[in-house]
Amino acid sequence: MPLEKYREKRDFTKSPEPAGDLKVASERAKKEKTKRGLFFCVQKHLASHLHYDFRLEHNGVLLSWAVPKGPSLDPKTKRLAMHVEDHPIEYGTFEGVIPEGYGAGIVMLWDQGTWTPQVDDVDAALKKGDLKFTLDGYKLKGSWVLVRTGGRWGGQAGSGGARSWLLIKHRDEWAGDVDIVEFAPRSVKSDGDFEDILAADRPDVWVSNRPAKGGEAGEMLAKIVEKAAALKAAREAPAKRSPTTGRAKTATSRSTTTRKKASSIDMKRTAPKRRSV
Repeated sequence: MPLEKYREKRDFTKSPEPAGDLKVASERAKKEKTKRGLFFCVQKHLASHLHYDFRLEHNGVLLSWAVPKGPSLDPKTKRLAMHVEDHPIEYGTFEGVIPEGYGAGIVMLWDQGTWTPQVDDVDAALKKGDLKFTLDGYKLKGSWVLVRTGGRWGGQAGSGGARSWLLIKHRDEWAGDVDIVEFAPRSVKSDGDFEDILAADRPDVWVSNRPAKGGEAGEMLAKIVEKAAALKAAREAPAKRSPTTGRAKTATSRSTTTRKKASSIDMKRTAPKRRSV
């Protein structure tokens, strides 16, 4: 059943992620007679660790791979890509906060566009473990290949060999030694970074149930929360004036207040209110 594994891992009463409409998936799959104009996206995801979710539309759903270090434009660099469960097509434009549960963290729409298979039969290529394709996105373009390193396509989720692939850029005019994830780190949807996504959200969502604790990801999240607090404070400062002096509170003082409030809420482990993102 399409999206079965995706739905099994999520509680949609707590997550703002789309559950996926099977009718929409079926209709898109029927229209997939041409090899041109299929949707692809890459979502930058800070959960228990930072990674990039690479997704290709096929048969009405998004085939998905988690790429820990993100795509590389250098053909000599082979990036590990772990095959994960298919995602609904509606997920392709999702950007926001998953407050708790599976995949809890911040999701950024890092790139999107269309992809064109360079093979006659995508399913046969996936089964063989060698899928060549062309991307036409904002950041990723040209010829690429996904190569499985072992196991069989469609194997058990826990079987490492079946899940391990490599994402490799082919040599063409779009190849180069620029580190694209460092050169272009921001969202193609909002032009923001993680802190901007958090700052646009409600504090009871982004303060409670922190997705990453300890290690590099936890340190990164702590800095992002601080930046988000400063952004929110800067926006609110002009509207909030001292009742005694009539002067606007500075962004720095508001940032400090916001961080203290965030810390207090987090210690109390207040459950976040449900909301759509």
